[in-house]
Formats: sequence, C-alpha cells, structure tokens
Amino acid sequence: MTEPEITEAAHPGPLVAGGAPGAWRTELRELLRLAVPLAATQLAQMAILATDTLMLGHLSKEALASAALGNTVYFFAWLLGCGPANAVSPVIAHVLGEKSPEEVRPAVRMGLWAALIVTPPLLVVLLLTHPIMLLLGEAPGLATGAGRFMSTLCWGLPFALCFQVLRNYATALSRPVAPMVVVLLAIIFNALGDWCLIFGHLGLPALGLVGSGLASALSNVFSFCAMLAIIYLTPALRAHRILKNFRMPHFGHLRETFRLGIPIGLTTVFEAMLFNAATILMGLFGTTALAAHQIAITIPSLTFMVPLGVGLAATVRVGLAAGAGDMVAARRAGFIAIGVAMAFMTASSAVLLIFPEQIAGAWFSSDAANADAIALTVVFLHVATAFQVVDGLQVSAAMALRGLKDARAPMWIAGASYWLAGFPMCVALGFGLKMRGLGIWIGLAFGLLVAAVLLVWRFAWLSRKQALSKQMGDREEQAGRDEGKQDQ
Repeated sequence: MTEPEITEAAHPGPLVAGGAPGAWRTELRELLRLAVPLAATQLAQMAILATDTLMLGHLSKEALASAALGNTVYFFAWLLGCGPANAVSPVIAHVLGEKSPEEVRPAVRMGLWAALIVTPPLLVVLLLTHPIMLLLGEAPGLATGAGRFMSTLCWGLPFALCFQVLRNYATALSRPVAPMVVVLLAIIFNALGDWCLIFGHLGLPALGLVGSGLASALSNVFSFCAMLAIIYLTPALRAHRILKNFRMPHFGHLRETFRLGIPIGLTTVFEAMLFNAATILMGLFGTTALAAHQIAITIPSLTFMVPLGVGLAATVRVGLAAGAGDMVAARRAGFIAIGVAMAFMTASSAVLLIFPEQIAGAWFSSDAANADAIALTVVFLHVATAFQVVDGLQVSAAMALRGLKDARAPMWIAGASYWLAGFPMCVALGFGLKMRGLGIWIGLAFGLLVAAVLLVWRFAWLSRKQALSKQMGDREEQAGRDEGKQDQ
C-alpha cells in the first residue's frame, strides 16, 4: 500500500470465493446487507419529489404544471450527468478486488472532476428551458413558469452530481447507510425550504415557483455537504482522504470514468425517454386516460426502487469479485441479484393482480365521475403484473453487467429494446390497432421484456466467457510454472 492511512477497515464486504462452502447463502446475505439501505435511499429520494409536488399543488395548478415541465428538462440533464458519477462504483469495486486501495482516491477524485466537467454544458441547456418549452409547443405561460423555476433550480445540479459521486464511493465500500441518512435528512431540509421559500414563512420572502426551485437547489447543496461531512466522520470512509491532491489529474481514471459513464448515462436516458414519450402519447387519448396512466405508473415506479437497490448492490458485489479475478464468484453474485429482483417483483405483481381495484380506488375519490378512470387504472395495473417482473430483471442484469465494466453493449441493447421494439409496439397497438391506452402499456411491457431477455442473456454469456478465459489463463500459467520447474 502506498497510503499508510488506508486500513482494512476501509475495505468493502468480504469477497465470497467461487468454491467457498455455503457460498450462495453468504453472497445472498452480503447482497441484502447492501441492497436494503440502497433501496430505502431510492424510496427516500422519491419522497423529496413528492414533497415538491404537494407544496406546489397548494400554490396553484399552473405552478405545479410549470414545475413538471421544468423537471422534465432537469431530469434529462441529471441523467446524462449521473453517467460518469455512476461509473465510480464499478471502478472502485474493481480496484478493491485487485487489492489496490491506493487507486480509490484518484478514482473518486476523477469522478468529481467528471461531474464538474459535464456541468457547464448541462447548465446551458437548463438555462434555455423557456425557449425549449416554446419550441416544443407548450403554452407561453407554462413555458415562462418553467424557465423561472429552472433559473434557481439549475444551480443545484453540480452539487447533485457530486453527491452521486460521493454516494457511489460509500456504496462501493459497502457503507450504504451513510447516503441513506443524508437523503432522509434532505427530505426534512427540502420540505422546510419549500414551506419557507414558496409561501414566505419564518421571515423569508414568498417566492412561489422560484422559491421551490431555490429550495431544491439548496437541498442539493445540503446533501453534498452532509455527505462529505459524514465521510470525514466515518473512519472507514475518511481513510482514503478523497480530497487530498484534488487538483492533481489522473488521466487513466478520468478516461475510464467517461468511457463507462457516457454509455451508462445514455442507457438511462433511453429508458426514461420511452416512458416520457408514452405519457405524451397517452395525453392524446384524453384526460381520463392520462390520469389513469399517471396513477398506474406510480405503483411500478415505487416498487422499481427495490430491484434498483438490488442492482446497485450487484454492481459492487460483481465488481469486487471481477476485480479479484474470481469470475465464478462474479457470475454467482450477478445471478443472485437477478433472482432476488425477480422474486420481489413477482411478489409485488401478485399484490397488483389480487387488489387492483383497491389500489386504484385509493388514488381517486369514490364519486361516479371517477368510475371510468378507476376502471382504466385497473386495466393498466393488470398489465403491470407482467411489466414489473421484466423491469426487475432488466435493471438487475444491467447493473450486474456494469459490475463487469460492460456499459457499451447494455447501452445498445437499451436503445434497441426501447426504441426499435417498445416504442413502435406502443404506436402500432395504441393507434394502428386502436387499443389506445392499453396498447401503449403493452408496448412498454414488450420493450422491457426484450431488454430483460437480452440483458440477462448478455450477463450469462459474458460472465461465462470471462470465467472460461480466466480458467484457461490460469492453466497456461500453471503449465508455464511446471515447465520451468522441469527445466531446473
């Protein structure tokens, strides 16, 4: 070790060797130890968005609609920017698997550099929200409101991206509770900020829509600062002294961060754009269809956070094993994650299948005027019973592949699955066969099914290929040593 302050306490959870007794049970325990707080963190982040929606809804429906438009642009920029930030986790897992902890610091440092590098062009896009909305044909009043909202929200973006880097650093070291605590604190901070800056409480000015954007931006600043503070208060995370020599470049890690990060970002954008496009198409069928769609999509969005947390844990567990050269362990870690994600989503699908009327009714008042919306929501929830299982499979497989540092192929798979299979199916069924909203939902499920099949196959094929290659390399190395002994 070149850094004497780095101790074993800073290492992630144990690598479960390929042939270890009870390996499957031990790996499952390690995966769940990581996945549970990661899933809780994802759910907590959704609570922040729900708080913003609730507060703005009490301000006015115009403010809520303007913020929704602005958040669409912000979410697009955030997804692209998070690509390099999310590359930090597999990079660190690999170097720790290789027993090179001295490489953790430059990996994190270059992750922060990458976040700062991508911020300026993304800020330009965010500051052009008003003309972008006008070009998309939105009402001038809503476009103006979206621009005003973004004028304050955008300045939180660099802190949001840098928080993701620090979060992935903690996750790669199997310390997922730290970011969970930060996000829980951020819920309170953001709610208080919304209450004060939107409505003018505690002596602060009532800024309305602009105040909501400012509260969210300050929440991102708070999250970054709180995460940094927790890192320096936690010995296992402080040991790597991640900000030491911050101005010193490490071009190898910087290149790898972008090499992995750009396709990671585009993969998530491909999926998010499909669901945004589905919402736009659903609006063409009227208010009832759009309302039913928004309610029905909320349920899978919530349950999706669990397999996403499992997938984030899989990136670390697979990456740790792959970095150590134990491809049997890497393959096992990936398949356990895929199995856990599928099991959870199967259980949640059963709930949707048994109680769709009760779930739909919880979101609407029981008067007769909402009967058609409730009935349509139930139809969509029936599709979601299949929708969820394949969604859990695709995200867990994609994250397991990320642990193998395989990002480019999943990007192409996502692009083809969602835009060459899913979107055309939405259009063909929804409009061509006049199945309307049901056709859109079947199209979404079809796109996710194609992605799930291809990504699970990709992980099975690639992990097996790398395992066989490693075994062949070990045999050749052993043969070389035996030959050397004979010569002596």
